[in-house]
Amino acid sequence: MLVTSPPLTNPTDAVPTSLDAFLASIGSRAFRFAEAGLRQREDALDAVQDAMERMLGYRDHPASEWTPLFWSILRRRIIDLQRRRSFRLKFWAPQAEQDPDSTIDWADHAPGPAEQHQQQVQYAHLVQALRRLPARQREAFSLRVLQELDVATTAKAMGCSEGSVKTHLSRARDALMQQLEEVR
Repeated sequence: MLVTSPPLTNPTDAVPTSLDAFLASIGSRAFRFAEAGLRQREDALDAVQDAMERMLGYRDHPASEWTPLFWSILRRRIIDLQRRRSFRLKFWAPQAEQDPDSTIDWADHAPGPAEQHQQQVQYAHLVQALRRLPARQREAFSLRVLQELDVATTAKAMGCSEGSVKTHLSRARDALMQQLEEVR
């Protein structure tokens, strides 16, 4: 069973009047996206902060361009951090330190302990399933389903065609359903 978060307003529905309001509205979702890709809280915070800082240079762009531009910047930042980590792990880290899954910070403040535990278990299964997906499928699923972006915005953020987004999303959904059914 997939964990569903409370309904979020789609950033493409209401265009914020200022870049500050836009960045404030997208921060928590961007963090969850980065954390799923980087698997470490501190790296995710750094990636989101860097993406938000780079967005300041696009303050003069129309507000309708901010959403795909931000997700594209964040996605590239995540890829950069993944490459750097991969390089460092290959050459400098001992074999025991190469397990990025060893620590996950579950900073979820659900209403009750039992419900919180259940949500964390479900979320852990979803994150593990997402991590097994190829990068493009994971990005398409995260942007379309978890971040609720439309196909056109997702295509701009991923730097591919709308057809590719649909293909990656379809394959990701099939793989996730299969993986999550195995967990039950």
